[in-house]
Amino acid sequence: MEKRFEQLKDLVMSLEGDFDKFYNKGNNAAGTRVRKGMQELKNLAQDIRVEVQEKKNNE
Repeated sequence: MEKRFEQLKDLVMSLEGDFDKFYNKGNNAAGTRVRKGMQELKNLAQDIRVEVQEKKNNE
């Protein structure tokens, strides 16, 4: 679980530059990278949710 949480934090931090490029500098390619990263974030969050629910149900 700790590994997944670290992945989550790393992913959020890796998107910071692209957020800045898209929102402040109008770089559309950065917007595409942000969207892709957010999809990965969504999938990782869902995996964590499932893992937490399974652990909760098994206790």
